[in-house]
Amino acid sequence: MRDTQTSRHPDPTARRSRTRWRTLAFLAIDATAWVGGFVAAAWTRYEFALTTTQLTRAAGCGLIAAGLHVAVAGARRVRSGRHPLGSLQEVRGLAGTALTTIAIVLLGVLPAGERPVPASTPLVGGALALLFMLAVRFAYRHRRDLALRPDVRSSAPVLLFGMGDAGQGLLHALLTDPRSRYRPVGALDDDPEKRNLCVDGIRVLGGRGDVAEAVRRTGATTVIFSVANADAALIRQIREATLNTGAAFKVLPPVRDLVDHRITVTDVRDVRISDLLGRRQVVAEMAVRTNGLTGRRILVTGAGGSIGSELCRQVMKADPGELMMLDRDESALHALQMSLDGRAMLDGPELILADLRDDEAIRRIIRERRPEIIFHAAALKHLTLLERHPGEAVKTNVWGTLSVLDACQDVAKFVNISTDKAADPISVLGYSKRITERLTAHAASRFPGTFLSVRFGNVLSSRGSVVTAFQRQIEAGNPLTVTHPEVTRYLMTMQEAVHLVLQATEIGRDGEALVLDMGEPVRIADLARQMAEQAGSDVPIVYTGLRPGEKLHEDLLGTGETDARPLHPLVSHVAVPPLDPLEVSGLDPFDDPEKVITELARLSDQPTARPVQDAVVELPTPR
Repeated sequence: MRDTQTSRHPDPTARRSRTRWRTLAFLAIDATAWVGGFVAAAWTRYEFALTTTQLTRAAGCGLIAAGLHVAVAGARRVRSGRHPLGSLQEVRGLAGTALTTIAIVLLGVLPAGERPVPASTPLVGGALALLFMLAVRFAYRHRRDLALRPDVRSSAPVLLFGMGDAGQGLLHALLTDPRSRYRPVGALDDDPEKRNLCVDGIRVLGGRGDVAEAVRRTGATTVIFSVANADAALIRQIREATLNTGAAFKVLPPVRDLVDHRITVTDVRDVRISDLLGRRQVVAEMAVRTNGLTGRRILVTGAGGSIGSELCRQVMKADPGELMMLDRDESALHALQMSLDGRAMLDGPELILADLRDDEAIRRIIRERRPEIIFHAAALKHLTLLERHPGEAVKTNVWGTLSVLDACQDVAKFVNISTDKAADPISVLGYSKRITERLTAHAASRFPGTFLSVRFGNVLSSRGSVVTAFQRQIEAGNPLTVTHPEVTRYLMTMQEAVHLVLQATEIGRDGEALVLDMGEPVRIADLARQMAEQAGSDVPIVYTGLRPGEKLHEDLLGTGETDARPLHPLVSHVAVPPLDPLEVSGLDPFDDPEKVITELARLSDQPTARPVQDAVVELPTPR
């Protein structure tokens, strides 16, 4: 590789020496430009027949102009600072300095009875000098830019699809990183006004219909999709066209992921199923303020889970006064601390090993640690298991939540994480989570703080999610199991889920349940096909039939709930009827499972209707 940057931390003395010599070199170049410009202007004025005296006078005036140029430039630097060589700011400053110098010389020449040089010489000579100085700086900047470009021998030629702000930001990042593994050789964009546009030497070669021709023409081995918030259909179309050429396909993350830093080469990643399902736009529109967390004492229950751990990572960015992470799974706490700190000594007070079922321990922890904000993410969530063991849902989801709520008299905000299965529930999971919403609403009427719930859809790539299950089945070469050909689910990314929780702390009101507008539900069979195609697998899809407690289609809002969005266009506020904790104290988790389910349904104020199971059918996955 080229030695463009021999050290990340060059010797300061050597660096100062190089800067000093470069400054002197440009001062000499500028002086030469002024002398040469004045001589050339006088030479043309006298029709290429200069006498020795005229030449001496022109050169002398050029030296005077060079001295004035240095003085004016010094004054401008004191007032405005120094700009990078070859930058637009330096060009502007250089032009202003040259015009000021020309004006001073001209004012000195015009009143003279016997002018040392013709009056046109400062004007023409100054223009020539400025042109020469700009040319030298352009050459310097061009040479430096070429030195920063990726090495042809160690980088892959790539096409960028999308030349908007994100695409041009990525292009600049790729062209200014000599260690980049990608080297831009062309671009594509659907905007007709960008056709044949050339940015930093990279030309727009066409639109979405020209992917194959552009790959063939440039020899690109990768196409990077750099439209930051495109719809899923466009991503799928460009991906398919790219893969048909044999090139690799990469994407730039949504704008929401990039707002905290400039776009870099490391932002380019493989396409994810969330990109192909169209979850990018919703994330980008979920602007979230986290300043309400700064300096506060915050407790996250279920901190080792998928939602809890991501929530902890986002809360840490808000600079809380103290973050307490509670979970009963010691291995999950170990992994969480490793992800946050890069090491896991497990000896800090921030990690709390405790079980929601231990009522006394939970009360003591909250009383002693005095959290101001609690995010309650701990729960049992696997629908089918809870159908077989409803008593466990009582002990963890219902009584565990009640233990936390009972200790929250002095908490400023309590956010209970619920599920869309709590809307018109027909499962043990839905019943138990609906009960937690109602218990939270009751606490809102008892305590001075703000108590509310948030409802999630199915979270992509969380532990135990359908995406995770499909990935493992594909890796093992096993059939993809789907309950029903028409089953649909609302899907959301981990980021959307956490953003909703953080949004709740800002806009949630007492006793409400907040629901994110998750767009259209996704057919799980389509998701299975897309994941199989993305992995290049031809495993079949097996339809196993709906299980007890499963719906064909989920609901975001229950019967009688109104879709009101008073504070954010993507967040619905749903009123939740309170439930007196005394009513759940009579539950017997060890009773006959059907009786437990009936009691849970009654407390959630829902019927116990079950969907009919469907037959098992096996179909191949279309390629």
